[in-house]
Amino acid sequence: MPEPILGQGGRGSFPDPEPAGDRAARRADARRRRSNARIIRHRQDGVPGGEAGMATAEYAIATLAAVAFAALLVAVLSSGEVKGLLMSLITSALNFG
Repeated sequence: MPEPILGQGGRGSFPDPEPAGDRAARRADARRRRSNARIIRHRQDGVPGGEAGMATAEYAIATLAAVAFAALLVAVLSSGEVKGLLMSLITSALNFG
């Protein structure tokens, strides 16, 4: 068993059993493998290239539908019959107390 080398603070540490270049190469290989695995996972989970813009088109259609519904609601609420009904409801609520 090799003798510990005394470093800062008096704690002993053993010399590295391998050269620093081998350790750096192993770290680089491990980092490359993790990166490749991450890219493969992303491609498997992602949307195929031909359908990448579908979310934008769906948002546009939903926005148009919401605007059309709002226009219909404004048209209904601004009709004379509905205005009279709402005004009588509000007047009776205010005069109740």
